[in-house]
Amino acid sequence: MRPVALSPENRQAALDAMASTPLDILVIGGGVVGGGAALDAATRGLSVGLVEARDFASGTSSRSSKLMHGGLRYLEMLDFRLVAEALKERGLSLQKLAPHLVREVGFLYPLTHRVWERFYAGSGVALYDAMSKASGYGQDVPLHRHLTRRGARRMMPALRKDALVGALHYYDGQVDDARHTMFLSRTAAAYGAHVASRTRVIDLLREGDRVVGARVKDLESGAEFDVRARQVVNASGVWTDETQAFAGERGQFHVRASKGVHLVVPRDRIRGESGLILRTEKSVLFVIPWGRHWIIGTTDTDWSLSKDHPAASRSDIDYLLDHVNSVLVEPLTHDDVEGVYAGLRPLLAGEDAATSKLSREHAVGTAVKGLVVIAGGKYTTYRVMAKDAVDAAVHGLSTQLDRNAPASVTEDVPLLGAEGYRALWNQRHMIAASSGLGVGRIEHLLHRYGSLIDEVLDLVAERPDLGRPLTGADDYLRAEIVYAASHEGARHLDDAIARRTRISIETFDRGTACAEEVAGLMAGVLGWTDAQRDNEVDHYLKRVAAERESQTMPDDETADAARMGAEDVVPVSTRTTEESSS
Repeated sequence: MRPVALSPENRQAALDAMASTPLDILVIGGGVVGGGAALDAATRGLSVGLVEARDFASGTSSRSSKLMHGGLRYLEMLDFRLVAEALKERGLSLQKLAPHLVREVGFLYPLTHRVWERFYAGSGVALYDAMSKASGYGQDVPLHRHLTRRGARRMMPALRKDALVGALHYYDGQVDDARHTMFLSRTAAAYGAHVASRTRVIDLLREGDRVVGARVKDLESGAEFDVRARQVVNASGVWTDETQAFAGERGQFHVRASKGVHLVVPRDRIRGESGLILRTEKSVLFVIPWGRHWIIGTTDTDWSLSKDHPAASRSDIDYLLDHVNSVLVEPLTHDDVEGVYAGLRPLLAGEDAATSKLSREHAVGTAVKGLVVIAGGKYTTYRVMAKDAVDAAVHGLSTQLDRNAPASVTEDVPLLGAEGYRALWNQRHMIAASSGLGVGRIEHLLHRYGSLIDEVLDLVAERPDLGRPLTGADDYLRAEIVYAASHEGARHLDDAIARRTRISIETFDRGTACAEEVAGLMAGVLGWTDAQRDNEVDHYLKRVAAERESQTMPDDETADAARMGAEDVVPVSTRTTEESSS
């Protein structure tokens, strides 16, 4: 399969194609489920379009706990089917679909009661491992083991002696959610899907009682046009209700937004080599290794304010710090926090048995002919959700096509960058020697691009200056920014700093120090004028300032008001020369 770049030229070609030729399926939403649905449909031989109002993974799919996990706590709820399903999907991603983006991560589960808890929790983790092996895709995941208190503290010296009497150590999967989601859309494009970000659905097209497409607006140019499609799949996550409303019908189910907040702190602030999973009064708290950092999360509170920019408040940050500090020898303070991010989980609210098909965690509905709605679910089971949504759309297509659409094949379709990844990993020392980069740098690139690393290294070979690290964000090469704009669909500064890279949460300045440099690199690819480049930087600095202010506010309402003080970036093509010079 030949990779396709999500370049500005290919974006325009996708828009032109969607405007001129009716599709079998139009997918609304460029999150993990929307990207998965576009890939599923394209690999069945259907003509597919995917539109996303902002950037790929700009909502929930870039703000998760970054885990591909079976959901150990669901075993306690006796939801064996969900756990089995998630463990299979975890193994599939680790072994076949995305080994360059998903990897194993260990967790320490501290025990606080003697005898009975070790038996109770140990039985649950043993069952978890057994279900993983039974899935057929868990052979490479290490089994859990029991630790004494001394053994646990040897692994995690940061733990207070009185915080545990022993521990269990087990493994799950970790993923860079934003990059994984982008790779789904890019892989769908490689199989023929027409993919375009910054393209908002402003209405659904109706003919009688059937939805036959959507009216969309290119937010970069302001142009509006119709996209005709035999079936429309609404995979817009927390925006599901708003998109359903365009059909003029009351949806079968509704989505409730739940806010989850995560903190990022430097790796040296917590001494240890394993992640942690801690019980709280509401759920569990994760402390997750993340390169040179730790991710701490998450909260779980209802959210009814801005869905575009959920804000973390001071009370959210205090909650997480208080809970993690209860087990640490050296407590964390607000000064230790590098980054904060808040995301919204799309939880099903008030569904009945008739609409909650296939799993307790997600539902597929077809209340209106021609419109399939997929809602709920969890990141790990995105592929199953996408398959279920496309199955429903294919059922609706059965009377419209002169052929039967094949069944889903995505269980056997690796994402771009997966094929050949392990061979290149074995050759990383040779690649380092030939490229002039260090082995650690090559490992970093392989984890982000897999076998597409050659495309990034080619940029460095053509322009050696791109082989230098970004100033103030030296985990990333300048070439990665150019590649983000030329191949990965990054249209704005925020796309590159917050999602193609994770600079916005991995540096204490939140990416402000490198904003000028990143904007200059993107400008060369996207053809920005000096005024447009300055506008991008100005908007990004205002975004960071607004987020910082929101994180000092005492509650959701005041935090939301502070965050909304920074508007989204103005589409560059709508700025006139007069505006730019004023």
